Amino acid sequence: MEMRDIKVIAFDADDTLWDCQSWFDDVDRRCGELLKPWATQEEVSRGLIEVEHRNLPLTGYGTKAFTLSLIENAVRVSREQLTGDIVMQLLELGKGLLTFPTTPLPEVDETLRQLATMRRYRLVVFTKGELMDQEGKLRRSGLEQYFSHVETVSNKTELEYRQLCENLGVAPEETLMVGNSFRSDIAPALAAGAWAAHIPYHVVWALEKSEEFPHPRLIKLSHFGQLIDEIRNSTYA
Repeated sequence: MEMRDIKVIAFDADDTLWDCQSWFDDVDRRCGELLKPWATQEEVSRGLIEVEHRNLPLTGYGTKAFTLSLIENAVRVSREQLTGDIVMQLLELGKGLLTFPTTPLPEVDETLRQLATMRRYRLVVFTKGELMDQEGKLRRSGLEQYFSHVETVSNKTELEYRQLCENLGVAPEETLMVGNSFRSDIAPALAAGAWAAHIPYHVVWALEKSEEFPHPRLIKLSHFGQLIDEIRNSTYA
């Protein structure tokens, strides 16, 4: 099949539709400030990534999982000298990540509006993380109106992409996945047989970094607005 046969366009959420990682990085820095008596910022950040990686099989992705790892790492770094006051401050930092503004990134709203008016594509959100957290971010973004289907999964592997296509009643080759993470949005979508559009973001979570590779069904974009041109060109090719 050719790209002109695409019926479904699936979008990642965090750092594709709105900024997310910058808020987590800010909490990491503020945590480092609180832990200055015991460690440097570099030690705090490195320790947090190690704890998150270790906890992933148990807690999965999302703000609540991050907050648990944030506190666990702080207790470890302080050698269990952490006071209740600092624990409460860390909890508040974590809870703040459940309400930060999810303002659409440049060109996102206009591009989705144009795609919606074309009426030949079904637009969906396919994201990973914690359900209530992701629902809240989408609601705050004001972008819900453009999507006919929203699916939140615990992880994005080839299996989840195949399941998404099955749920939507389309073949993988009739699906285009759009996202910023090559590891989660691009590589597994291509492995499942779908098309993929990679729009890198200027900040990347350490556990999302991966090697990139060329592929005949891969589109490389430098900004979100280019997506509409790629879609139109494929339609009339």
